[in-house]
Amino acid sequence: MSAGPRSRAQRRLDTEHRLTHDVDVWVASASADGAPYLVPLSFDWDGETLLVATPADSPTGRNLAATRTTRLGLGHTRDVSMIEGEVEVLEIDALQQQRGDRFAARTGFDPRASATPYHWFRITPRRIQTWREANELPGRELMCDGRWLG
Repeated sequence: MSAGPRSRAQRRLDTEHRLTHDVDVWVASASADGAPYLVPLSFDWDGETLLVATPADSPTGRNLAATRTTRLGLGHTRDVSMIEGEVEVLEIDALQQQRGDRFAARTGFDPRASATPYHWFRITPRRIQTWREANELPGRELMCDGRWLG
């Protein structure tokens, strides 16, 4: 077990650092009939939303478009941020070119150049929980209803 639990302020700083510097996130979705699906996707964080792209007709693409919700796992199992978010679906050519260019530069992948039809999925966090070990389970909630907690 690590030293004492981090403060909420430190957990938020650590989470924001991960959002800014990590490139991949686990994306959990479910079909309309409840079949779960989990995939790693590259993402870009603009300070308010995460942007991911996946084929429109993939299980993840269909699930996100149908339910408009997701749960993301960012980080390692012993230093994780769980993010519940609302999903906005965008056609591949609907995103501002500058944002698409930023995604491509950051992730090393440009879905706009693919022959396979992709969609962008813009995810707005509504709830964020962050913890390392059992001693950080109390107070793990950092965001609720889309607002950072003090």
